[in-house]
Amino acid sequence: MSESGGYVIEDLSVGMSASVSKTITDADIVMFAGVSCDTNPVHLDEEYASQTMFGGRIAHGMLTAALVSAVLGTKLPGPGTIYLSQTMKFKAPVKPGNTVKATCTITELVPEKKRVIMSTVATVGDTVVMDGEAGLMVPSRG
Repeated sequence: MSESGGYVIEDLSVGMSASVSKTITDADIVMFAGVSCDTNPVHLDEEYASQTMFGGRIAHGMLTAALVSAVLGTKLPGPGTIYLSQTMKFKAPVKPGNTVKATCTITELVPEKKRVIMSTVATVGDTVVMDGEAGLMVPSRG
């Protein structure tokens, strides 16, 4: 562990995994719209959203992606981690009341550069709603 409480590169191995789950509420969506300035009516206006391909309001994709950040910054590798990059594909909508589980798994380590590559997947039940890959820099004991 680092001084900040997260893992150091020397303690990580391919296959390590951690998750965070959260039920997305109306309040989460409204607050995220306020913080992000993304007030697209598909997120906020049920009447408008009911006429879209989703048949109702959906959460912001980046709200789902923020759960990945929560895993990386608080669990694995945890505090001290520097988030360098993220690719993502949104595969299905998240609706108010859905419980999203974000799971991050180490797929590659580059110890000499203190870099970690992780797969990032968010699911609602058995449905993958987002997947991608994160690049991180983590502390070292040395």
